Amino acid sequence: MSDGESPLINALRQAVRSAPEQAEFRVALAEALIGADDTQGAIVELGEALRLAPESARARELMLSALGGGVAATAGVAATPTEENLTAKKDSGFDWSAAEAELGDIAPPPRFTSSQKPKPVAADDEGEDPEGVPAHDVERPALTLADVGGLLDVKERLQVSFLAPMRNPELRKIYGKSLRGGLLLYGPPGCGKTFIARAVAGEIGASFISVGISEVLELWFGASEKNLSELFELARRQAPCVLFFDELDALGQRRSQTRSSMMRTVVNQFLTELDSAGSDNEGVFVLGATNAPWDVDPALRRPGRFDRTVLVLPPDAPAREEILRYHLRDRPIAGIDLESLVERTDGFSGADLAYLCETATENALIDAVRSGEVRLMGMADFEAALTDVRPSTGPWFDAARSVALFANEGGAYDDLAAYFKNHKGAKGL
Repeated sequence: MSDGESPLINALRQAVRSAPEQAEFRVALAEALIGADDTQGAIVELGEALRLAPESARARELMLSALGGGVAATAGVAATPTEENLTAKKDSGFDWSAAEAELGDIAPPPRFTSSQKPKPVAADDEGEDPEGVPAHDVERPALTLADVGGLLDVKERLQVSFLAPMRNPELRKIYGKSLRGGLLLYGPPGCGKTFIARAVAGEIGASFISVGISEVLELWFGASEKNLSELFELARRQAPCVLFFDELDALGQRRSQTRSSMMRTVVNQFLTELDSAGSDNEGVFVLGATNAPWDVDPALRRPGRFDRTVLVLPPDAPAREEILRYHLRDRPIAGIDLESLVERTDGFSGADLAYLCETATENALIDAVRSGEVRLMGMADFEAALTDVRPSTGPWFDAARSVALFANEGGAYDDLAAYFKNHKGAKGL
């Protein structure tokens, strides 16, 4: 802190020290520093603010102001034309019209070095609808399985289990195929299980209700069971409807492993609703997602309940390319070698790939803050990011390997055992 600083700046610095993760405090401090002609100090604070809150419009506006309109334009970012900016341009003696005419025909550098065309959508937990809806609200997802990158085996399993019978009611009637029962998506975190569930609802034009553990469990005895019953009743009224339970292992954990009588009664209520004792679940598709299916109560895995399972693994090479293109679609990039990135990110989940792109962006942003020059992101930023970002799926595969080898009762995890058999030398597994 400088002795000559104003009380306002001193107070804002204290606020930043007290809550360093609050981007709003840093933006306010930067604005005060700009007013005090401390542009360099403002740039540092705005760089941290944009790292914490990349969507902050005020932080971007102040950063452009601090760096200067000409620099921002070089990066393809339009600064807001204020009267002061226009006057400054006129008085600078620089011929802006001639410069624009000279640079107007210059094409920007290619975004990717790959010859393949960009693909629009990716499948990962960070690519879901950003707006979302509150719990217990009913969605009408616009997503379909065509929007899910890769995961061909998962799509085929979903076609057999849900989609083909739903689309062919006459054949379903002839063969006596019921639409009751549930399907459990399992696999390492960040690989798109929630995204897939929402895409299934969109594929069949069904309503979608997403349920987390906090929307069911309450402290008061009987309240959790009531919440669960109301959710199923809502789904029955909205049929056809996909009722999706996230973190099913927490909500339907093995009753033998819990000492809580409340959790045991919640599992009992869950079983009652799935069995539809007194109600008709026809047209209600119950999907669950879990990272640990071995912790789900065995009664929930019996026929007519969550009797079908689908293993959702980290994206393969084509899916990784789609995910990377998706997360780089709006970023200022040039010369990105996608083939190299795809090859070096084997074992990364969709969330890991999103974090890799975010880390590379931070590297470019911090460099721009320090140098005072805005530039395009390049492979050097990804090289640096790859030294820090590692696949997060390793611990899950370590636990899953033991289950597949020593606890594969009744062949429940044959698909997982087959994966380990075919990927004995897989990197990071």
